[in-house]
Amino acid sequence: MNNTEYYDRLGVSKNASQDEIKKAYRKLSKKYHPDINKEAGAEQTYKDIQEAYETLGDEQKRASYDQFGAAGANGGFGGGQGFSGFDGAGFGGFEDIFSSFFGGGMGGNRNPNAPRKGDDLQYRVNLTFEEAIFGTTKEIKYNREASCHTCDGSGAKPGTNPVTCSRCGGAGVINVDTQTPLGMMRRQVTCDVCHGSGQEIKDPCQTCHGTGRENQAHTVEVRVPAGVESDQQIRLASQGEAGYNGGPYGDLFVVIQVAASDKFERDGTTIHYNLHLNFAQAALGNTVDVPTVHGDVELNIPEGTQAGKRFRLRGKGAPSLRGAGQGDQYVTIIVDTPTDLNDTQRKALMEFAQAGNLNVKPKKKNFFEKMFDGD
Repeated sequence: MNNTEYYDRLGVSKNASQDEIKKAYRKLSKKYHPDINKEAGAEQTYKDIQEAYETLGDEQKRASYDQFGAAGANGGFGGGQGFSGFDGAGFGGFEDIFSSFFGGGMGGNRNPNAPRKGDDLQYRVNLTFEEAIFGTTKEIKYNREASCHTCDGSGAKPGTNPVTCSRCGGAGVINVDTQTPLGMMRRQVTCDVCHGSGQEIKDPCQTCHGTGRENQAHTVEVRVPAGVESDQQIRLASQGEAGYNGGPYGDLFVVIQVAASDKFERDGTTIHYNLHLNFAQAALGNTVDVPTVHGDVELNIPEGTQAGKRFRLRGKGAPSLRGAGQGDQYVTIIVDTPTDLNDTQRKALMEFAQAGNLNVKPKKKNFFEKMFDGD
C-alpha cells in the first residue's frame, strides 16, 4: 500500500485538515453504510473507509502513516524533536530516521489497547437577542458515531466473542524491521490486522459490520444561561462520539450565535438604544417611554437636551455570566430636524429666530425648485 491510499479512500488530499478528513469520513460512511446502501461491494467499501479513518482521524497515526505507510501507522518512537544538521550532502533523511527511532516521548511504549476518549463534536445554536439576555432551554438534534446498540460496541455478533489476534497474539503491536543507512532497525507498530485491539472478530455484528460503532440520531437538551454572547461555547460532557477500546464518549461543544436586534445594540452587559426626539421635545423637555429588554421605562427629558446626550438606565442591561449583577442601558438622544415644513411651522420658526436675535436667512426657492415642489 502506498502512502496515499487511505487519503484516496476518503477522497481527500494529503494536505487535508483534520476537519476535512472528518467531514469526508462522515459523508462516505453514511453513503456506503450497508444498512443504507445495498449495492454489491458497498460493505467492503464501508470497511475500507472505517480502516482509513481510524488512521487518518488520529494525528499521531496519520503522521506515522505519512512516513512509513500502513505498516507503520501509529508505530515507531516518534514525538521527539530528533536531530538537526543532517540536511545537506544527500543526508536529508537522517533527521527523520533519528526522530522516528530515537525521539523523545517513546510513543511506541503506549498501550494501543488502552481506552481512548471519543471525538468531540461542535453544534451551532441560534438564539434571539432576548433569549441570550434572559437564557433559555434548547433541544438540539444531531447525528454522532455511537456504540453499536446491537453488540454494545464489541463489533462481534451477539452470542459470539472476539478472539485473540492471530497476527500479534493479543499484544496489539508487531515488530517491523526497517533498512536504514545505519543498518537494520526494529521497531514496534500497531498491528495491521486488529488495529491495536489485540482481538479479531471472526463473526462480525450485522448492524455495525464489526466496527463496534454506528451512526445514530441523538437528541440532547441544553440549558443556555442568561447573558451569553455570540461565539461563546457550552460544553456538554459525554455528548460527543463514542470512545475507542471502551473509552468514554467525547464532549459536545455548543457554539452560541445571537441574532441582532432591530432596536438595541449590546456590548457585554451594556445595552445601547438611540432615542429620536423632535427639536420641540428636546428644547422644551418631555416625558417619554423608552423601550428596554425588561419593558418600557419612563424617562424625563430635561429642557434644552442636546443631540448626543446620554441617559443611563441602571439595571436595564444584560446580566453578567459571572454573577456580577445586571448591566445598564444607555439611551443616546438623536434630535430629528424636520425636512418638510408647512407654512405655519416655517412662520413659527422664523418668529422664534427673530425673538432670539438669531441670524437666519432661509434660501429662497427659484422657479424650477417651486415647480419640482409642485410635483
